[in-house]
Amino acid sequence: MQLAHNERNPVTGNPQAKVYYTFGREDEVDMDNLRRLAESISRFVGDAPKVATQESVQTSLLDSKQFGTGYVLYSLWQEFGIDKALSKRLAERKYEAPIERVLFAMVANRALNPSSKRAVEDWVKSDVALPGIECFEVHQGYRAMDFLIESDEEIQREVYETVADLLNLEVDLLFFDTTSSYFEMDDEPEEDSIKQRGYSKDHRPDLPQVVIGFAVTRDGIPVRCWVWPGNTSDMSVIPQVKQDLIGWRLGRVITVVDRGFNSETNLRELQKTGGHYIAGEKMSSGKLSVEDALARPGRFKTVRDNLEVKEVVVGDGEARTRYVLVRNPDEARRDELRREAHLKRLEYELSRLKELDGDSHTKAHCALQSHQTYKRFLKSDKRGNLRIDKEAVKAAERLDGKYLIRTSDDTLSAEDVALGYKQLWQVEAAFRSLKQTMELRPMYHRKDDRIRAHVLLCWLSLLLVRVAENRTGRTWREIRQTMNAMHLITSKSGNNTVRQRTEVTPEQDEILKALGYKEPALIQKISTDKL
Repeated sequence: MQLAHNERNPVTGNPQAKVYYTFGREDEVDMDNLRRLAESISRFVGDAPKVATQESVQTSLLDSKQFGTGYVLYSLWQEFGIDKALSKRLAERKYEAPIERVLFAMVANRALNPSSKRAVEDWVKSDVALPGIECFEVHQGYRAMDFLIESDEEIQREVYETVADLLNLEVDLLFFDTTSSYFEMDDEPEEDSIKQRGYSKDHRPDLPQVVIGFAVTRDGIPVRCWVWPGNTSDMSVIPQVKQDLIGWRLGRVITVVDRGFNSETNLRELQKTGGHYIAGEKMSSGKLSVEDALARPGRFKTVRDNLEVKEVVVGDGEARTRYVLVRNPDEARRDELRREAHLKRLEYELSRLKELDGDSHTKAHCALQSHQTYKRFLKSDKRGNLRIDKEAVKAAERLDGKYLIRTSDDTLSAEDVALGYKQLWQVEAAFRSLKQTMELRPMYHRKDDRIRAHVLLCWLSLLLVRVAENRTGRTWREIRQTMNAMHLITSKSGNNTVRQRTEVTPEQDEILKALGYKEPALIQKISTDKL
């Protein structure tokens, strides 16, 4: 006894039966139950009952859960072999809990409704229908996180290699940057903990934090992540990053880093084993080579709208350094207008300062002298009075709309260098997604390994989200809003339970086709319980 539907074979044109569900042998099946089930299904889909029965069976709708976005995430999870990579590692251990399914539930939660591990339990139970997951228990979640961190490097590498093959990732340019994420806690962090106070990119120096590093492709796909103690400086992490990526199938890699990583030691590290770099350079660093590069005459070449470049080589032989000076005319105008507004305000503050005396004068004087914006335009005369530094104003004018890039690769054109560095915003976009979409911060985990596991869950979630965005050309917010409208409805008629999804809308169909997935089966589950 089977529930089947006739479909025409697209090749032969002949009708053939597609089996949705097998109930069992005829002599083992309760036929009255099947008749009641057939009647309840007909009533549920709005058709007139085809089977006459002597008794009237009431159909009840038990629940309705979001289903569409979870289906998308699970399809990506399977396509990239994350389930297989985890199962391969799990085969070496004896877990009674479905660890792989539990990990998927936590990854999906970061993308759909970020919450604490305890809240995930109620979320799975009441709000969302995730394929293959009937329930989630907190203790299983923590056990799964412990397993994840044990297999950290192996899983990251296996996932990368699978994703690289499927997406044909371009990894000639690999972008790297760091961010920080803080903890809400009253106690002081332990000395050996990775939770430490340091330079906070979240502007929360009052809270302990960790430093997080991401390597991202030019398409914004995160291929590797790291977690370091919160007092780790950007300058110190490049050797580990370079070492950890040795042996990965990355081909010819040019690492793109921001100005915070361009120490001579780091740049030499990036050139080991034939590597190359594109690095931002601080124009106000005072380095002789930088001053030389900025002072060199020459015309800018327009390569794109609002993008002009000028190549400068400083030094000779092995000591030569190749720079690309980039100028954005629109940004130059904005810099000019901002500076004019600052100077106008500064003139007003200086005239106001002359009217003050005593403590009021001293406080106002110190406030101006230490002001983050104004101080670079100020100098003191012989009497200690503040004046606008005209030389500093001219020096600032010279840098309007410009930024300086340094590279070790002579084969790249100046345009490619400029555009490659410009794409560093992909890492910044990844960090924004981590902190806003996945709600990485604040973290409440106490153990270091759990903190690292939490970041890994966010990395896996970001990987799935970025691929979905790239394939559909939509933001994750748009995808989530559209696909969340697809629900899985559970209805009960007598002793029979049916789980059926809502109809696929044209917009949902468009997203599924862009992702390369078929629409989920209409009937997800049928259970027939004997009395």
